[in-house]
Amino acid sequence: QVQVVESGGGLVQAGGSLRLSCAAAVSIFSRNFMAWYRQTPGNRRELVAQITGSGNTDYADSVKGRFTISRDNAKNTVYLQMNSLKPEDTAVYYCYSGGVAGAYWGQGTRVTVSS
Repeated sequence: QVQVVESGGGLVQAGGSLRLSCAAAVSIFSRNFMAWYRQTPGNRRELVAQITGSGNTDYADSVKGRFTISRDNAKNTVYLQMNSLKPEDTAVYYCYSGGVAGAYWGQGTRVTVSS
């Protein structure tokens, strides 16, 4: 049973924008914090942004001021708005849900930023 599903990746030019979406199962969304990670070949998965159930957010220094994480509790969905994209943002982005309801990863969505 799939608990977390991402969408919205794609190819964009540097300076452009993309919005990623992550839909989570009702049973976990309200009980867990949500986060976005990204990973490039040969590197560890790194935290990009996270948001608690009450809406508190935190960001990696590399994306502060450019990315915004938000959640729509009515839709059980978390978003990552990515603006002013750079080639170094190219990665597979993963949605993560963690907390009392367990830990879940999405399948990943690829973001490619061309220079």
